[in-house]
Amino acid sequence: MSTPFTPDVVEAIKRHMNDDHADDALLIVRGLGGRPEATAARTSGVDAEAIEFVAVVGGEDVTVRVPWSTTLTERAQVRWEVVRLYREACAALGVPARGEH
Repeated sequence: MSTPFTPDVVEAIKRHMNDDHADDALLIVRGLGGRPEATAARTSGVDAEAIEFVAVVGGEDVTVRVPWSTTLTERAQVRWEVVRLYREACAALGVPARGEH
């Protein structure tokens, strides 16, 4: 896993996702991560290639990586990619997406 992000940046992104977007993470895992049966998910990592989650599937923790649409080179791209993943996951699951994130 390559990453242009420092450990502090990764921790900040994880904290923000887990504190403010836990429901979005679950939708992404269910809709795009190949784990439609997941009951919970938390962001566990971010690198240039993907966002990573730990999902609860059948009572067990399972790692799920969902790739970005492109290799990321700066922190600002993470927000846009997460929003894109969220919207794609909602579409895949037939769930209406909220407005702006």
